[in-house]
Amino acid sequence: MGTMKQRMRDIAYLLYGKRLAASLDGKVRPRHVGVIVDGNRRWAREMGYVDPNDGHRVGAERIKELLRWCDEAHIELVTLWLLSTDNLSRPPSELDPLLQIIEDLATELAEPGNPWQLRIMGTLDVIPSPHAAGLKAAEEKTIGRRGGAQVNLAIGYGGRKEIADAVRSLLQEHAKAGSTLEELAESLDVEHIAGHLYTKDQPDPDLIIRTSGEQRLSGFLLWQSAHSEFYFYDGNWPEFRRVDFLRALRAYALRQRRFGS
Repeated sequence: MGTMKQRMRDIAYLLYGKRLAASLDGKVRPRHVGVIVDGNRRWAREMGYVDPNDGHRVGAERIKELLRWCDEAHIELVTLWLLSTDNLSRPPSELDPLLQIIEDLATELAEPGNPWQLRIMGTLDVIPSPHAAGLKAAEEKTIGRRGGAQVNLAIGYGGRKEIADAVRSLLQEHAKAGSTLEELAESLDVEHIAGHLYTKDQPDPDLIIRTSGEQRLSGFLLWQSAHSEFYFYDGNWPEFRRVDFLRALRAYALRQRRFGS
């Protein structure tokens, strides 16, 4: 009896997903989707796991599914926040396995046959060098890759740190060119800073999704999200399903973006 009920639920879920996808035909789609993948540890506790990293492992599998959903929806760019600068203060017993899970994820995404081009964004110098080297190797394997979304993996990332790094890079660039601070101050514009962000040469996110019921950015893409639309999902990241992703796209399509006007 239980198996029959499950089959009926699966069929209903499949049909609902097809209807949702069909309802998006001809609707405006975001070019760039940012995702704060939050709630892995909370999910693990709720499911009775002793090791919180079991939640991160399930969450990593969900990320691979998400990227396939994005490709089906013709999303050009996806930015995933996997590890914040604040997360780096976690105890080694939790941080070390998490870093390994993230490195393994990047390595799997970079495997031959996958269509995604990776960009690692953040401050890898604060991450143990073996993990940093593995992440950079995964990124280099995907240079020039086409066929799927471009994927930014935000690791050791903080929005304020990104802006500070951009300003520092801008100052260094002008110093090398022989410009004075006065000359820089006179010519400085927002585009000069934007050109030194981790996401330089990429469009700003149209839609930002956060899971776990938290309704805040927590420093994610602070500069780039000035005109983004937001979608907050009450469940934890491992619970995020294709229909939830399609609901986020539907909500985006129904909004009238004004860009401050």
